[in-house]
Amino acid sequence: MSWQGKTVGYAITGSHCTFEEVMPVIQRFVDEGAKVIPIISNTVLTTDTRFGTSQSWQKQLKDITGNDIISTIVEAEPLGPSQILDVLVIAPLTGNSMSKLANAMTDSPVLMAAKAQLRNGRPLLLAISTNDGLGLNAANIAKLLVAKNIFFVPFGQDNPVKKPNSLVANMELIPEAAYEALQGKQLQPMIVERKTP
Repeated sequence: MSWQGKTVGYAITGSHCTFEEVMPVIQRFVDEGAKVIPIISNTVLTTDTRFGTSQSWQKQLKDITGNDIISTIVEAEPLGPSQILDVLVIAPLTGNSMSKLANAMTDSPVLMAAKAQLRNGRPLLLAISTNDGLGLNAANIAKLLVAKNIFFVPFGQDNPVKKPNSLVANMELIPEAAYEALQGKQLQPMIVERKTP
């Protein structure tokens, strides 16, 4: 598939264990011709973890995309009026950000970008990574599943025995799911077996 001439918003929230998995996906969008606008949540902006420092992840994002990172609500707001994003991907999407999105809360750059994208009637693609997807967040997934212009990267249980409520998207399918979302379609099957890499 070619992303030539397309602008992809790529937003990241604080599922730090997934960052290494999604960097090659962002690179793939760039390699296939997309202009990629990186967007990060407050947690990504400020938190260092055993998976890497905030500064190192931000450097990777800038190096891969060649674009400045949107890291404040003020910077994200113009995405609405400018209508520059053909598709907005949030990957990984934490349970915390997902619950806020499902309940119309806009308190981070990523959520403002999502609000702007939906305002324009354009596709929003979600790649969930949450330990309570089959717990309290199941209700929020259900709300988002039936929402207009929202699509999901196929997801499944990543550790049914030790973490039976945990759901994680198959991050490798992000470009394919984004391409389908551009056509107004959900990539199928949406529920897949998901094994930890």
